[in-house]
Amino acid sequence: MQEYDVIVLGTGIKECVLSGLMSLSGKKVLHIDKNSYHGGESASISPLEELYRRFKVPGPPKSIRRGKEWNVDLVPKFFLATGQLVKILVHTEVTRYLDFKVVEGSYVFKAGKVHKVPATEEDAQCSDLMGMFDKRRFKKMLHFVLNFDTRNPRTHQDVDPEKTTTRELFSRFDLGQDVIEVTGHAIALHSSESYLDQPCLETINRIRRYCESLSRHNSSPYLYPLYGLGELPQGFAR
Repeated sequence: MQEYDVIVLGTGIKECVLSGLMSLSGKKVLHIDKNSYHGGESASISPLEELYRRFKVPGPPKSIRRGKEWNVDLVPKFFLATGQLVKILVHTEVTRYLDFKVVEGSYVFKAGKVHKVPATEEDAQCSDLMGMFDKRRFKKMLHFVLNFDTRNPRTHQDVDPEKTTTRELFSRFDLGQDVIEVTGHAIALHSSESYLDQPCLETINRIRRYCESLSRHNSSPYLYPLYGLGELPQGFAR
């Protein structure tokens, strides 16, 4: 009987990352799944006919041809170019099996218009999300965040990252409500307002990560697998 160090059940992204890391560390891994496709609940379904079968509905319509050209993500999601997932992909060399596309831009819908999210000085100067004075304040805040170093108190400017709340940090730079909303939700990617009353370190790190990701590709901080998110677990499984 063949023996294994690790047995992983399922091919969701977490299971495939675990399997890949275990294999990279020299473990003998048995990886199995009851489904005929990788990805679990975050799979990319192809051909299109398989998607309709999965949800037990008739179709697809005859007007939609070439079902094999469709990859439909069950849980569509972008990821940041310098995020933790990308670092894992590089570390495990899974990038050899994947092709990526840079998402064309990052935008918000506000007051009936679509606006590009500013995350650089140049973007801020051109953005109509902010007034002239707001742009200057945002620029100062961005300088502070990008120069901030937890190991160097000189960069803290009397801000205690473990005690100063994000609300207090924004108030320090006199940011208006519109700038706070864009910074907190479109750049730092917080999903609620609770972050405002939490220590500012997490928000500082999120803004920095967004800006560093943007600097990689200029037009957008987001990457997406060319053939859908289902490519990620397949890459790790290889």
